[in-house]
Amino acid sequence: MNAPLNAPVITCNASSAPARRSALPLPSPALLRQRLPLSATLDERVRDQREAIRAVLNGDDSRLLVVVGPCSLHDPVSALEYAARLAELAPQVSDQLLLVMRAYVEKPRTTVGWKGLVYDPRLDGSGDMAEGLHISRRLMLDILACGLPIATELLQPLAAGYFDDLLGWAAIGARTSESQIHREMVSGLDLPVGFKNGTDGSLGIACDAMRSAEHPHQHFGIDELGHPALLSTSGNADTHLVLRGGHSGPNYDEDSVAKARDTLQRQGIAQRIMVDCSHANSGKNPLSQPAVLASVVDQRVAGDSSLRGVMLESHLFDGCQPLSGELKYGVSITDGCLGWSATERMLLRAADRLRR
Repeated sequence: MNAPLNAPVITCNASSAPARRSALPLPSPALLRQRLPLSATLDERVRDQREAIRAVLNGDDSRLLVVVGPCSLHDPVSALEYAARLAELAPQVSDQLLLVMRAYVEKPRTTVGWKGLVYDPRLDGSGDMAEGLHISRRLMLDILACGLPIATELLQPLAAGYFDDLLGWAAIGARTSESQIHREMVSGLDLPVGFKNGTDGSLGIACDAMRSAEHPHQHFGIDELGHPALLSTSGNADTHLVLRGGHSGPNYDEDSVAKARDTLQRQGIAQRIMVDCSHANSGKNPLSQPAVLASVVDQRVAGDSSLRGVMLESHLFDGCQPLSGELKYGVSITDGCLGWSATERMLLRAADRLRR
């Protein structure tokens, strides 16, 4: 006799082969937000920060948006020291630059390696993600308390709900801009998001992503309690292009920016462009970032109003270090960064150039 349609179906795996995966429950986004709540004061601050960033990206505010900070956060102490220094600098340049701190707690990997504070907060491969989620949200709240807007790259869509209430701006990386899942996720976010061009330097993927994210979607996901859910989104009109160079070289020069501007115009996409001063645009040399920024500033001074923002990888000290042995304080363990002294000089110089 057939079982009723609503009867549970239970299957057993009779194989004696060892399991290829295991599962360990994590707190739901709602539970983590309850444990580490966003106060009413900070919630209002985040809303104001998002509006300020939107105004810059839309051209209603003539300042340059500057997303700057460590390639990745691995040490809360050095991250907060950096945040304190950036918060002290922000008022000195606020007439020309809107500073936003990079707070990247996830890192994409082509093969293997440390995947970020969320995944491995102890830096030892133990993979305590429950602790990583807690430390990452706590750290972001502390950075917000310094008065700084926060930016991050949203890599794993299931992780976005743990942090998206804290963010002023977010990025979708070159390798995930093509992902339908990420485009659907962005369509439901109430914050500005930048899509990077493809790793080959092409713009088509990012343009398709912006057009997709602008529209409503219905898609699989999880709700705030961590349950599987059908999510309905209303679309996100606050997306823009991020130029990060490609395999053939940089794309921040005047001709490349003009090409990007024309591509956006032909596709009916707002001409809002941010330049990533790192990655292929700097030849992966963090010390070359000031030259890239100077070029962007010169183009703005010459009248290119489509250049609305820049990204910079910066930490307390220059360079990077391997994740082994005793770690140096304030030095990146992922991509190389520009040290604070050079970063401060670079931003002060950019603000002065824009004033004049």
